[in-house]
Amino acid sequence: MTRPEAASLPGASDTPPDRLAQRASRLLSQLATRSDRLVNEGLAEVDARKWHYAVLASLADQGPASQAALSGRTGIYRSDMVGVLKELTARRLVDRSPDLADQRRNLVTLSAEGRRRLRLLDRILDEVHDELLAPLDPAERDQLVGLLTRLLQPRHPDAPPSP
Repeated sequence: MTRPEAASLPGASDTPPDRLAQRASRLLSQLATRSDRLVNEGLAEVDARKWHYAVLASLADQGPASQAALSGRTGIYRSDMVGVLKELTARRLVDRSPDLADQRRNLVTLSAEGRRRLRLLDRILDEVHDELLAPLDPAERDQLVGLLTRLLQPRHPDAPPSP
């Protein structure tokens, strides 16, 4: 059955039932889907991906790192990191050189071109976030980020509930 067919059924409505509309998990999932779409579309306009941004931002904020360290910092699987770094190296956004402390691995550093590219990607993501969070005032945006950050913090099973 197609969506238009389903909408024409007796009692059909575009409004979800209260039971669904009031579930934080459902709302967060819908927001994540919308956010992901906006980010992917915005970055695609300049031939970039969110993993490019994650690696460039990590290198800019936390300095040079091994491939394994970048994987841990960004949450990108090690096997996927190989491809991401290959793309970024081909675009001259990062440099790889032998790690003087351990010759078995390479250190990845942000190139000057990578810094320029990161500034562009920051501007694009600022615009995306402005669109995504348009209904909220600046204080609400800060509050939302704080609440989401708290929700994503690992919680020890024996810890008392947060106030």
